Amino acid sequence: MSGVTADNPYRSSGVIAAAAAGGLSWQAIETGSTMTAEAGNAYWIDTTSNACTITLPSSASNGDEIIFVDYDRTWGTNGIELDSNGLNYQGQDDSYTVEYTTDAQALHVVYSGATEGWIPTLDKTVADVPAKGNENGIFGYGNDGSYVSMSNIVANTGVVAADVAGVGTGRDYIAATEYGGDKGIFGYGKTGSNLSLTNLVSNSGVIGADVTGVGTARYAPAGCQYGGDKAIFGGGEPGGLGMSNLVSNSGVVAADVAAVMTGRGHLGACEYGDDKGIFAYGGGPISISNLVSNAGVVGSDVTGVGTARAYLAACSYGGDKGIFGYGYTGSEHSITNLVSNSGVVATDTTGVGTARHNLAACEYGQGKGIFGYGTPGYISITNLVSDAGVVATDTSGVGTARYGLGGCSFN
Repeated sequence: MSGVTADNPYRSSGVIAAAAAGGLSWQAIETGSTMTAEAGNAYWIDTTSNACTITLPSSASNGDEIIFVDYDRTWGTNGIELDSNGLNYQGQDDSYTVEYTTDAQALHVVYSGATEGWIPTLDKTVADVPAKGNENGIFGYGNDGSYVSMSNIVANTGVVAADVAGVGTGRDYIAATEYGGDKGIFGYGKTGSNLSLTNLVSNSGVIGADVTGVGTARYAPAGCQYGGDKAIFGGGEPGGLGMSNLVSNSGVVAADVAAVMTGRGHLGACEYGDDKGIFAYGGGPISISNLVSNAGVVGSDVTGVGTARAYLAACSYGGDKGIFGYGYTGSEHSITNLVSNSGVVATDTTGVGTARHNLAACEYGQGKGIFGYGTPGYISITNLVSDAGVVATDTSGVGTARYGLGGCSFN
């Protein structure tokens, strides 16, 4: 046999492991708070629930390699710490703390010998490609002194278009959410009576005719996407309701699921972490939240953070995070609360723009958001949200000034 036989790159009792791309053996996703790494391996490190301390091998040979990759883009929240286990790391002994705390990092370390020890040959933030989220948004329905059904498209630059003639039953206190990855749905609301009908939104932003409702007729619920392509409506009035209704990836609304969260209306909801959701605030007012798993299961109440308020709005931003904004406590507010990609609600951020309530919000531009419309009176101003969660000052409104509307994205 011709050719050159190389040294065993895995240094493991002479046994060569099956190599994956890049010559290293990729291991199962690591979710623990501690782990021990072996030379010749590559590791997905998922820190969604906790930080991770990684112990490097206690002995190594020149050229040994290990790769660590941020599996779910969460190292910025829960980072990794490397214990060099008696060997040097970039010339420093193991009394030094070695941390990596940036979302989406990929780290490749190679052992160079006793003097410098382990040296990173790659310490890179990997771009989020393809971009997450939908390009366009839509605001629809509401009340301008009477129940209305017009809509307004939001371009991928955040520009709100003029009114499009309404389709379906005009109503207010409606909810809306994305579903199917690129479409939307408006649901529930009230006129002189509480409703359970829905209206689907195509991936070109066209609103469909009324679909006979499923589940308890109600107003002031909230909705969000989960599981990447499905959706959920939850909460509502009258009387502070806590049931939920799942929406399939074809836009079919399922029967009521018994309440888990504290019953309340006038709450907000948004997606976070790529495939999960969160309901928060609302009611009397209160500041509790309820996480929604990627299977659409609503979790029990989580003690709230920030100012308790109702009549607020929420949307996702940054591809995997969320924001709740504005609302009412007896007076109007413009404060916001960011939601991390692990579903943790942050403390109040000082408000920007006109304080108001009964507004709507949606994603646009694959990672940005927009708050729009509301009350007191009838308002049509909007406030853009950057892909870093920063809310901009007021933009002069376009379209019919109104409140009690809904908003969702589409593609």
